[in-house]
This record gives sequence, structure tokens and C-alpha cells, in this order.
Amino acid sequence: MILNFKIFHKNMKERTFNNADSFAMSFDEEWQKFECEDESLKIIKVIDLLSDHPFVQSNRETALKIANFRIKSLGKFR
Repeated sequence: MILNFKIFHKNMKERTFNNADSFAMSFDEEWQKFECEDESLKIIKVIDLLSDHPFVQSNRETALKIANFRIKSLGKFR
């Protein structure tokens, strides 16, 4: 049973969907990998890295708002 969950989790992590939750998970993962001292520039660069994500492609401005909210309002990764 645990093996099935691990396979399911791995497959879900590799998939992206055109929604804010999928974008947020991808954004958080890339944010942690990307080195940049300037938060505003880093947000833009990470979104650029995610340019092939379905949510960024269809809602780039909303993706930018979500990213800013996650980093600046929620204080993620501080």
C-alpha cells in the first residue's frame, strides 16, 4: 500500500495543471532552488522559469500576484 502511494505521489508531482494550486507548488519548488538576493527580481525570474506551466501560460498576471502574495504577504521561505 505504501509503495502505491509513493508511486502516486511521484506521478502527481511530475504533473502540472492549469490552476493556482499546481502553480504554487511548482513556484515554491523553483523558489527554493533559485539564488537571487532581490525578492522582486527573483519572483519574475522564477515565473520565467515556469513559463511552460499551464497556469503561467494562461494567467501570467495572476501567477505574478500569487507569487508576490506567497513571498511578501505570507512570508514564505524566510
